[in-house]
Amino acid sequence: MASDDLPEPPDTPNPFAGMPFFADMAKAMSSQGPLNWDMAKQFAALGAVGDSPDETPDPQVRFAFAELATIADMHVRDVTTLSTDPHNTRTELHPTTRALWAHRTLQDFRPLFTDLANALSQRPTSDGSQDPMSSMLSGLGAMMSPALLGMSIGSMIGAMAQRAFGQYDLPLPRPDTSQLMLLPSSIEKFAVDWSLNTDDVRMWVLIHELTSHAVLSTTAVDQGVTALVRQHVAAFRPDANAIFDKLSDLDISDPSAMQNLQSVFADPTVLMGAVRTPEQERIAPLLDAHASAVISYIDHVVDIVTERILGGSTQIAEAARRRRLETGPDAVFVEHLLGLKLSRQQLQSGRAFIDGVMQRGGEDALLMLTADAANLPTPNELEAPGLWIARLELQ
Repeated sequence: MASDDLPEPPDTPNPFAGMPFFADMAKAMSSQGPLNWDMAKQFAALGAVGDSPDETPDPQVRFAFAELATIADMHVRDVTTLSTDPHNTRTELHPTTRALWAHRTLQDFRPLFTDLANALSQRPTSDGSQDPMSSMLSGLGAMMSPALLGMSIGSMIGAMAQRAFGQYDLPLPRPDTSQLMLLPSSIEKFAVDWSLNTDDVRMWVLIHELTSHAVLSTTAVDQGVTALVRQHVAAFRPDANAIFDKLSDLDISDPSAMQNLQSVFADPTVLMGAVRTPEQERIAPLLDAHASAVISYIDHVVDIVTERILGGSTQIAEAARRRRLETGPDAVFVEHLLGLKLSRQQLQSGRAFIDGVMQRGGEDALLMLTADAANLPTPNELEAPGLWIARLELQ
């Protein structure tokens, strides 16, 4: 991963030259390299806390999760044949607050966000043909980009913290596998909103998180899905006019101007534009296929283990997955910044693939999915599971 302490490119024009106050402000905004981490932390914390209480989980809640986890862990290991203590580290449950969840998530994915910032800080070399105004706006964009990117990423992480049940609502592995974060306040609110038994919902979330912990920590996912996400992020290129186009549409006399301004900062397309680069277009089909298969395999395991322990409880799974498909700012973050689509169509394709493999090869064939990155399906194989099984048999 590239360093996040890169200096400002020497050829970036300074639109505040000769204006000491603004020059100092611009220097402060870009002083932390291509991404302002102070801004990211502040916006993440503000978004995570929101308007509702964010209290430290009660010790009795921690104890309740620990008791349920022993049962869930045993069945997840049995179905997946994978360890829930990856990399020989003992995994401990860590019920936490939304603010602490946001802080750790920001830290865990800092390398990815740094790669994104480095990609967006690349500016085309000027040939001197730009008019002075365009040159000034381009320089202004370069100076504001670290702060704006920090605000955008922080806002997205804060929005995710408001909805997350645990650390794998974002289906990517975490660098620290010794702790498994849970958000009891969100889990209990979900149970109340859907009139579900709280202990059953806690068990379902534990099954999902432990399964995700085991599957996403495999080398296959790291070298398959995560590697493609890194390539997608590094392939971004800056759109110098994006932020100005959005800001010019704001009406400062509108009573909701501040809210509209926050929505601009929370929209990652402001910083990168809506059109993906050709390299990202090339990566997308394979990333979609890999991610769909992995996420749907996790859902498959969760359903089997839930059937064993709770006798089904399909109502919890249906409610949780419907909630996952609800479009919000966090969904925009995942799709536009990381390239991970969690659309209904993607998940239906993944589920059809899992069902097709089960019909042809049973659970033993499914176990091959996480054995090696080369075993993850191609786009054609996702649509025709028989082709995937035939390829593995030839291998």
